[in-house]
Amino acid sequence: MTLVDAYIAVFPDETQAALQRVRATIAAALPGAEEVISYKMPAFRLGRRVVIYFAGYKRHIGVYPVHLVLPDMAERLAPYLSGKATAKFPLNTPLPLDLIADLARHLAAAHAELDKTKQRTVRA
Repeated sequence: MTLVDAYIAVFPDETQAALQRVRATIAAALPGAEEVISYKMPAFRLGRRVVIYFAGYKRHIGVYPVHLVLPDMAERLAPYLSGKATAKFPLNTPLPLDLIADLARHLAAAHAELDKTKQRTVRA
């Protein structure tokens, strides 16, 4: 059992199933990403940078940080936004797995761009 498996195992069956769907969706969207626990939440890391986090709650699944992809995805994320960096996906409605996959890919691209900018700054 991995640490992520152990994290998911503490939730009720319905929440576990939703967390597993989110986990599989992100893993498929980010081939080669490493699954880790960071800030006590499941996350996916590409290289040295954690790209996306997800967490279970009583009534929703949280996905973080979404502020890096705003305004590009603002319209699609609007129904789920909670605060500056959080998307909350209610457990009483179907999970928008295509949106979560796109969010993961956009976050990976945003982090890659941040890394490029950082490298250019260091070289200058």
